[in-house]
Amino acid sequence: MSADTTQGQSGTKYDRLIAAAKAVPPTPTVVVHPCDETSLRGAVDSASAGIIRPILVGPERKIRDTGARFDLDVSKFEIVDAAHSDAAAAKGVELIHAAKGELLMKGSLHTDELMRAVTAKVGGLRTDRRISHVFIMDVPAYAETIFVTDAAINIFPDLDAKRDIIQNAIDLYNLTGFGKAPRVAILSAVETVTSKIPSTIEAAALCKMADRGQITGGLLDGPLAFDNAIDPEAARIKGIVSEVAGRAQILVVPDLESGNMLAKNLAYFAKADGAGIVLGARVPVVLTSRADSPRARMASCAVAALYANARRQNAPTVAA
Repeated sequence: MSADTTQGQSGTKYDRLIAAAKAVPPTPTVVVHPCDETSLRGAVDSASAGIIRPILVGPERKIRDTGARFDLDVSKFEIVDAAHSDAAAAKGVELIHAAKGELLMKGSLHTDELMRAVTAKVGGLRTDRRISHVFIMDVPAYAETIFVTDAAINIFPDLDAKRDIIQNAIDLYNLTGFGKAPRVAILSAVETVTSKIPSTIEAAALCKMADRGQITGGLLDGPLAFDNAIDPEAARIKGIVSEVAGRAQILVVPDLESGNMLAKNLAYFAKADGAGIVLGARVPVVLTSRADSPRARMASCAVAALYANARRQNAPTVAA
């Protein structure tokens, strides 16, 4: 699935993403505490589309009552009873350790409840890679599917954390069929390096890290201001000659506050949909919001399923 290249055609990017996910086997998915209509519908709809095969974890009676109230058939799904949201998060992580699922999906619990179980030092799903979040955004006015990272997990990431944040996003892009060697713009307020703005110094350092092979699989440039990262004319006016400037596919923000505001500005001003996925843990984690559209929820499942399928295909075989 290559990135869409037609300007202004809302919907085509996610439609292609969802179609690609339907073409691979459904991914076993542990859905944590799906106890309201939106979270349960997201799981049921994604299962009906053949994208995931859910295991529902939470208060069984509440899940069944929610399904009955909103005409969502959960009779064909395994339900693992857990008394409350914290217990459901812990049980969900336990099921991942038991190889019952290849994805973890957030239900109607708070994000910090789920991520507390995921990031626990004992019994969690940590790896050597820093955990980070990527928004996969379908912006109607932009030719490319755009990634925004990290706008949900790392509040003030340092240089080492940003290295992992970028590598996570590049790996996601390369493994899920968007293309190869994505153009990565490291954002700041300006496009020149200045000691007065620390994020410009970190951007320059990250580009040098890529030159030395510490970040692989993508083309990096930065610092870039938002306008000259995504608009070729703005880059031309500023005299920026770069393979990335004006044509970015991954936007790396300085911190969570700026990233969160950017993603929400795109959603509310530019009418973009934003699918969300957490990477760097043992399995991808699908994070959805109550404000997400049904199509964005399915797209979140789709990109996570494609990523899980690619990891499965690339896993090393063990000789008998």
